[in-house]
Amino acid sequence: MKTILIVGIGAGNPEHLTVQAINALNRADVLFIPDKGAGKADLAGLRRDICDRYVNNPASRRVEYGVPRRDAANPDYGAGVHDWHDALAAIFARLIDAEVPENGVCAFLVWGDPSLYDSTIRIIGRLHGPAHKVEIIPGITAIQALTAAHGIALNRIGEPVHVTTGRRLGEDGVRSDTIVMLDGQTAFATLDDPDLDIFWGAYLGTPDEILIEGPLPEMRDRIVETRKAARARHGWIMDTYLLRKREG
Repeated sequence: MKTILIVGIGAGNPEHLTVQAINALNRADVLFIPDKGAGKADLAGLRRDICDRYVNNPASRRVEYGVPRRDAANPDYGAGVHDWHDALAAIFARLIDAEVPENGVCAFLVWGDPSLYDSTIRIIGRLHGPAHKVEIIPGITAIQALTAAHGIALNRIGEPVHVTTGRRLGEDGVRSDTIVMLDGQTAFATLDDPDLDIFWGAYLGTPDEILIEGPLPEMRDRIVETRKAARARHGWIMDTYLLRKREG
């Protein structure tokens, strides 16, 4: 039986790795590194840096694989994601079959935490064929990196926190304190509440980290322009933000 490790590697800082994650990477015979193309080469580079820094198992090797693009033009978002996951599951199955020895161990290095807005667990769950064992190793999330960088607590006393996406923010609006991830359309720019504060961060945990905070009406245009310039400079962007109703 082959063992599949799904390892959370944190939000961008190599020092985000836990001891558990380092030990897991050193157990692996094969380390799988996704390649999302030249525009996102930094993401593969960080994974390589992590392996260079922490993996001292001389028997382990790295295998890189291309990641297909999701069909963003599909008007049925759910169906588009389903097809994309099917394509990735087929790639994973071929990799595990071809690269991992019998009774061997492989590891997928997952940005942030495998349980939060990442689908590697679900994709591995689609694999058919020989039985395999799956182990999940948690990692530091962008949410934790965001609140730490801004020096704030995620929750207020006795209050809930809502975690959502930019797409759903546009549909549902703000519910209590709201963390927003995957907001490629800058949904916050459509909000008009003068009492909302925003705590925004991009490239969290990396040397390129950018932080902006303040009243949303005052920060909105600045964040949009900063985000646009950063994406043009790097070719990609990962950002997260907290929307919070001002007290008093």
